[in-house]
Amino acid sequence: MNQQRLSRLPDLLQEMTKTGFVSGINCMVIQGGKEQCYYEAGMRDLAAQLPVTRDTIFRLYSMTKPITAAAVMFLLEEGRIDLYDPVSDYLPGFRDQKVMTDGVLVPVKRPVIIQDLLNMTSGLAYPGEGSTTEIHTDLLMDEVITNLSSPQALTTCEIMNRLGEIPLAFHPGEKWQYGMSADVLGAVIEVVSGVSFGEFLRQRIFEPLNMNDTGFYVPAAKQSRLAKAYQDIGKGLEEFHFPRLGITNDMKTPPAFESGGAGLVSTIDDYARFAQMLLHRGTFENVSLLSPQTVDFMTHAHLAPALDHYVWQWESLSGCSYANLMRIMKDTGAAISISRPGEYGWDGWMGTYMAINPVDDMVLLLMLQRTDTGTTAYTRRIRNIVFSALEYNP
Repeated sequence: MNQQRLSRLPDLLQEMTKTGFVSGINCMVIQGGKEQCYYEAGMRDLAAQLPVTRDTIFRLYSMTKPITAAAVMFLLEEGRIDLYDPVSDYLPGFRDQKVMTDGVLVPVKRPVIIQDLLNMTSGLAYPGEGSTTEIHTDLLMDEVITNLSSPQALTTCEIMNRLGEIPLAFHPGEKWQYGMSADVLGAVIEVVSGVSFGEFLRQRIFEPLNMNDTGFYVPAAKQSRLAKAYQDIGKGLEEFHFPRLGITNDMKTPPAFESGGAGLVSTIDDYARFAQMLLHRGTFENVSLLSPQTVDFMTHAHLAPALDHYVWQWESLSGCSYANLMRIMKDTGAAISISRPGEYGWDGWMGTYMAINPVDDMVLLLMLQRTDTGTTAYTRRIRNIVFSALEYNP
């Protein structure tokens, strides 16, 4: 890669911290199995003036989803699930589901299947104030949050069975809507495997890849390395303390609810090991987790073309399709930043970001902690620097 072009990154990261857009950030680019650059800027804790470092732990939020998708792939290649399995085979709360259509509840045309969960075509939603589905999901997650620290804390399977009883926003397979599908997959994995979702991830992914700082909570000995979360509601950055989507902000104790959609924490080095495993088609440092065919299936799928326009309503997903809990670049000419065909990845609510570029054997990772961030103009500016630094490979 062109190091002169990559050397533009530190000034941009400094700009992000000095303007108060973020408290701190780190960024890594890997190509051909070699680290091309690592940069860090700002603070993981503004009050204590503790800097962001390589071992800073970040809340992943939705960057948990690709890990959940990989976990599903283990069960798929072992013949333990089929993509057309009704979710109700594993979670009874999904039996006899209804759809809210023009204010009337009607039976589903077909059940929600595993593939719907992987592709966000299930009709499930995230909490909100719009549809009946969003409102009832909001009420459920409020109950989860109310009981987070009590002996009555709801477990992953209990919550997902309750979620299945909520009317769907649309008939399964007919539309695309971002929602709690990945969380349901975590519960399915528990039922099929016979162990907790967190234990399954530990055995199958985290331990084999030496992802020692990745999990659903941060032990006391590592708490000082957990970055503070920040928000900006018009008065500059201020610390964010609140639970979200059934996940505590302090991450101090093992949760009853292990969220497959948003619950993990990790470091940039840990996540780089996972990303390189995907890039290298299931193998990293001579450890083989998934077969090349399985990873190809996971990273080359697309929605039915008729559904892509739902994805494109998100500006950051222009030119992308969606499958297996990730965006997949389909039309670089429609993208709003420099892109490569077949590139895939995802981001998180607090600004974590992953892009895997198989054509050029490259991984880009960003870690930061600002609420309601996802993919921003700064993310795209970083992407443009990194992708323009690639040597020409038509």
